[in-house]
Amino acid sequence: MQAPPVKDGPPINQEIRATRVLLIDQNGEKQGVMPLSAALEAAEEAGLDLVQIVANAETPVCKILDYGKHRFQEQKKKAEARKRQKIVELKEIKLRPNIDTHDYEVKAKAMHRFFDEGDKVKVTLRFRGREMAHPELGMKLLNKVQADFDEVAKVEYAPRMEGRQMIMILAPR
Repeated sequence: MQAPPVKDGPPINQEIRATRVLLIDQNGEKQGVMPLSAALEAAEEAGLDLVQIVANAETPVCKILDYGKHRFQEQKKKAEARKRQKIVELKEIKLRPNIDTHDYEVKAKAMHRFFDEGDKVKVTLRFRGREMAHPELGMKLLNKVQADFDEVAKVEYAPRMEGRQMIMILAPR
């Protein structure tokens, strides 16, 4: 035998299990504590639903409203909240220890754009061959990046050597 479907949301009309409820009418005015049957009658006369708003009170609070319209408004609020959320992405900029000034400026421009969009930037400095003998050059370059972006970004992950590359993560301020 299949279980009945689980209903989400507050109990409405005949689903309310309390004997006495505090009724709020469609205009938002308190009507006082009354038996559930009288509250259901009032909702029926108004042509609307009786919705249980607060269940865990001594006398549950019920309101007369159009439940379909209420649910639609709630969905719109949730969708609006999701739309406003900004998902922070991690963008990567790859450098080499002996990068030329113009190339560095192009990469810096891209990093500025990433910070303006609110994204984090992972600066990866890759060493090849004999460059591995001079990690201090890489550290000097990453310190320059850190100094150049000090006013717009903060260091989230300090420069560290990981195998053949040095990594640093910057987050927008």
